[in-house]
Order: sequence, then C-alpha cells, then structure tokens
Amino acid sequence: MTHRTLFPGPVHQRLAPLIAASFFGGIALWVPVEKLFLAELGFTPQTIGIMAAAYAGVVPLLEIPSGILADRWSRRGVLLLGNAGVFLSVLVGALSFDVASYVVAAVLLGVYLAMQSGTLDSIVYDTVLEENGDSGAFESLLGRIRTLESVALVTGALAGGALAAATAPRVTYFATLPFIALSTVFLVAFREPHLHEAGESRSLRQHVAVTFGVLRRDRSLLPVVALMVLSATLMQAVFEFGPLWLVEAGAGAGAFGPQWAALMASLGLGGALAGRLRSDGAGTVRALGVVVAGAAAVLVVSHHTAVVTAAQVVVAMVAVILGIFLTRRLHDAVPSDVRTGVASGVGAATWATFLPFSLGFGAVSERWGVHTAGWLLVAIAVAIAGLIVATHRPCPETAVAEPVALRPAAIRPVAVPCPAVAA
Repeated sequence: MTHRTLFPGPVHQRLAPLIAASFFGGIALWVPVEKLFLAELGFTPQTIGIMAAAYAGVVPLLEIPSGILADRWSRRGVLLLGNAGVFLSVLVGALSFDVASYVVAAVLLGVYLAMQSGTLDSIVYDTVLEENGDSGAFESLLGRIRTLESVALVTGALAGGALAAATAPRVTYFATLPFIALSTVFLVAFREPHLHEAGESRSLRQHVAVTFGVLRRDRSLLPVVALMVLSATLMQAVFEFGPLWLVEAGAGAGAFGPQWAALMASLGLGGALAGRLRSDGAGTVRALGVVVAGAAAVLVVSHHTAVVTAAQVVVAMVAVILGIFLTRRLHDAVPSDVRTGVASGVGAATWATFLPFSLGFGAVSERWGVHTAGWLLVAIAVAIAGLIVATHRPCPETAVAEPVALRPAAIRPVAVPCPAVAA
C-alpha cells in the first residue's frame, strides 16, 4: 500500500513553515464585515473611495523599493515587515472610532500588500531551485500555497460573519490578531534560500540599474509582463466590483456571503489546476484565453445571480492559473539577485493600471449600469486572449535561465519546458 504524506520531499518539508505562515496569515475574520463596520464609523461612499485610494496609492510607491530590499537584504525579513504592517493595520482598525483613524489602518494595509507582492513567489521559486536544481516543481508548489490561502480566506469569511453576528464587527478585528501572530512565528521558523545573495557586492545604484534593465535587455519578457498585468488587473476588478452585479439584480443580503466565499474559492481552484495543467502545452494556454473571454462576456448579458457568480469564479480562476504560469516564465528568465525587485515592478505596474481602470469602471457603472461597465472587463479578457494567440508558439526545451555565476555548484543546468508564452 502506498502512503502519501503531506510534505513528501525535502523541498516540501523546507517550505512547510512558509506554507503554514501563508495559511494562518490568510485567516482575516474582519474582511467579510468590513463594510458594515465602516458604516458604523460614519463612512460614506465618498470616504470609502478616499480610503481605497489611500492604500492603493501606497502599494505602487513601496512595491519596487521593497523588492530591492528583499533582494539585497532578506526576503523572509521583508515578509516579516509585511506581517508587522498588517498586524498594526488590524489593531488600528480594531481601535478606530472615526474615519481618519481607519484610513491610517488602510495605509498600513497597503504596506503589507507591497511587502508581500513579488516576495512570496520569489522565495518559493528560489527554494525550489536550491533544493531541486530546476524550477519544474514551482507551479505545483505555488498552486498548493494558493489553494491553502483560498481555504484560509473562505474559512475566515464564514467564521468572521458568524462571529460578527454573535458579537460585533469590531470583535472580528481583535480575533484576527492571534492568527497574524501565529503566521509570524512560522515565518521566523522558515529557512530562506540564499541564491539572491550572489549580487550583494553591487552598489545600490548598480542594483537598481540592473533591476530596471532586465526588460530592456530581454524584450521577450514584455508580452509576459503585459499578460501578468492584464490578468492581475482583471482578477482585482472582479474581486472589487463583482458584488455590484448582485446589487443591480436586487439580490438579498443572504446572496453576498456565498458569492464572496465562491470568489475566494476560485483562488484555490486556480491554484490546484495550475499544478495539474501543462503550461507548455500547445493548446492549454490558448484555451484558457478563450475561456476567460467567454466568461467575461457572460457578465455583460446575464442578469441571473447564480450565472453571474459562476462566471466571476471562472474569470478569477483562469486569472490565477495564468498568473502562476506566467510567474514561472518570468522567474525562469530573471537572475535571483534581482528577482523580487523585477516581480515587485510587475506588481507596481498592475496597481498603476488598476487605479485608472477602477475610476473608469466606477464612472461607467454609475452612469449606465454595471452590465455596461462589464464591457471593460470583456475588453481586458479579449486583450489577454489576443496577446496569448499572438505570442504563443512551441519551442524546443531550453536550459534553466539562472545564470551560472549565480548558481551554486550543487545546482546543475537542466532542461525546462518551453514557456507558455514567448515573443
């Protein structure tokens, strides 16, 4: 009889503390009742918009500096700084009694988002490379982490709603703090990889120049970055504006909880599928482009709550799968010592794209309705599908892109599959 273990190999065992930290960090009991709590504090739609702009503006400003800090100092250290930021954010939120103090909490949340972006997937990639000598297991392991994060988010959504109903929304903030602390303990126990330390001899100015010069030197990464930005923007838009379809349909309050739980579950579904689908398959990525465009089109024509929710889940799920495939493609082509900085730059570009998109979506939705605004989502989905068709082509196997100078002797050059997209 074959016995399967939770962490079957050395790379799984080494990543176990990081996986546990991601899980417990994802249990945010306050998220499902935040809007109710904001109403109690006196927020209006206008001040909610100001709050959203506050943290959304902080993220792109800190993305690249935090990525460079992670590459030059410690990726685990940057994740710990992020945990400190979210702990303070939730604590300030719990202690808030007016609009101004809660905006401070939102800004601190932006610090956490910036510290997380690009850092987690970089540390997973380097751990896989350091343990296995190639990046073949990256998609499966990152997919596993995304799945567990989804389980944590769904658990937090259901438990937070029940706790708020039994007590008060403010209690959910205090109840989240122990989970953040537990996540931090697991992060401290994680032994991070050291491939990125090969570039420590560079000056800060040289390091910044190398980081920003990656895309200029390797133009084949431009369509990869474009697809990453478009996919992440589409997913963020679904999470941010998805409930508006229910509002326009006049759905009862009971429909919003299941809809949000389904969206959170889409993260796990996408993560699980990413580890099973072939990113180098000739038709796999193109099929994903067609599916995401079709699902986005449903949001324009359907007025049925269940159908709309299902379409949103499909859009988010495909965006997660594409994000994992493309993240491996990016990391395969980027040296370890600037990996987090480059990935954080992609995150900054995503936020810079999402901000004007969200303003446009809100304006169109307010004037002509959310179904008309849904055409903006269709436009992004079609752009994703078109870019995939235009840039995807089969290619022979190539060597892993980690430069020899940055690769320890124990790590040998091996063949890796052709990337899903290539210029």
